[in-house]
Amino acid sequence: MISIWNNPRLRNGLFFAFLGVLIFSFTMPFTKVAVGGFNPYFLNMARAVIAGIAGIIVLRVARVPMIKRHEIRGFLWPIAMNIFGWPIFITLALERTTSAHAAVIAAFMPLMTAFLAVVSTHERVARSFWFAAGTGTAILVIFSLSRGGAEGGNFLADILVIAAVVSSSWGYVKGASLSRERPGWQVISWVVVLALPVTAPLTAALWFVGPNPLEATGVEWLALLGLAFGSMFFGFFAWYKGLAMLGTAYGSQVQQLQSLLTLGWSALLLGESVTLWTLVAALGVIGSVLWAQRSRAPQSPPAAGS
Repeated sequence: MISIWNNPRLRNGLFFAFLGVLIFSFTMPFTKVAVGGFNPYFLNMARAVIAGIAGIIVLRVARVPMIKRHEIRGFLWPIAMNIFGWPIFITLALERTTSAHAAVIAAFMPLMTAFLAVVSTHERVARSFWFAAGTGTAILVIFSLSRGGAEGGNFLADILVIAAVVSSSWGYVKGASLSRERPGWQVISWVVVLALPVTAPLTAALWFVGPNPLEATGVEWLALLGLAFGSMFFGFFAWYKGLAMLGTAYGSQVQQLQSLLTLGWSALLLGESVTLWTLVAALGVIGSVLWAQRSRAPQSPPAAGS
């Protein structure tokens, strides 16, 4: 085992991965506010369009050369999985079950990301890593069940949540792989820009479905902008950089902290309660994340890239 604190690359990678998760943790509170004024499907597409416009600006200002036609193929998986797969599947699932129940299955996302990274990229991890990842996942599952996660389940909803988890995890793995070849901020910028030919027309069509977006409140529009610039764009700047520096499997375990951070923001922004059990679970998850990082073998450095 090695100490992440004595390795600047791993220490910085942990910082960036945590920063990405911190930004992602605002997703649920912002979504809960935004759906009060927007059709959920319009919301998912609109945030991708806004992120796509931001991506065009960033790429132009940084004078990033146009990607070659053969390179576009590598971006199709992150586009399909993170722009469309995760938000659509999870929205369909939450129409059929509770967020507490969905959280039980979603707790497996970091473990799924690690598994897919090892299988698809042959990333090497220590045996103790799986014990650490499994412990953190178990804590999250038990925590979710304690919040009523055993209720509201049905077969179709569970399949949709599983599809959402696999989609998100596979998108992370493929996005992190691209981040070994170019900076993570370029990867997500190209992902949202290349998705515009699909997301823009869908957003225009969905404008006329459900609540009139012009009647949404200023707070609901701010929540939409928060989702677009945070969850769909700048969060990935840090997340992809962290995964590239730590290695996708190891970095993915930092996401175990996301649901607990989300509860914290929900308490501060929405007035939801935080129990003593929440704090205990948070300490357990933090311990599991650090254990996973310390399980790294000296001969298995993280993948190159940033």
